[in-house]
Amino acid sequence: MTEDLPELRASDADRERVAEQLRDAVAEGRLDMSEFEERLDAAYRARTYGELTPLTRDLPVPGVAAPAVNMVKRPAQDGSWASRVVGGGGTSSWAVAIMGGFERKGRWTMPKKFSCFTFWGGGVVDLRDADFADHEVEINCVAIMGGVDVIVPPGVEVVVRGIGIMGGFDHREEGVGGEPGAPRVIVTGVAFWGGVSIRRKNTEAERRRLKEERRQEKLERRAERRRLE
Repeated sequence: MTEDLPELRASDADRERVAEQLRDAVAEGRLDMSEFEERLDAAYRARTYGELTPLTRDLPVPGVAAPAVNMVKRPAQDGSWASRVVGGGGTSSWAVAIMGGFERKGRWTMPKKFSCFTFWGGGVVDLRDADFADHEVEINCVAIMGGVDVIVPPGVEVVVRGIGIMGGFDHREEGVGGEPGAPRVIVTGVAFWGGVSIRRKNTEAERRRLKEERRQEKLERRAERRRLE
């Protein structure tokens, strides 16, 4: 592809090369999912080099190392539970939502004990992409006319010791066996005219991968139909 001849018509191979570079960028964290989907759609709709070029202008050229950035990096997760039990004091140990909300999600470190309080508000404690300060951690939830949503990844053992008073404290995940080496998450507290829910969901990365697989299958079926037409 060349920027000197932007009016030239692009081929299917040109569009696919751009799509592959975009997939690499989202996998590396250079693009978020909404940016990726927007650019990927534009790539498959592009008719000329001039329409394709801007889609990857701010991304590294494949096979060429990006410039080094002088910053402290967190150790990369290798996918094992051992790599996610990192010790330390945790990123955040408490949260409050009064007629508002809070979120703890993404790449953060769950401390040995995390306490949260909601009053006419709501909070989310999402551990799917989190590291853990210890093999056993505790989330203490107090929800008064409010709610807390605890999200854990598959494989984590959950122990529930909370109670609901004219409210609900979710016990459905209690007793579900954990994988070897996985942390144990103890959820305690009280829900008064409120609720504490505990859900088990795939990580965002896994959900993005499955979504991209489905999208790619759809694009391939669409391309096959066009060839048959």
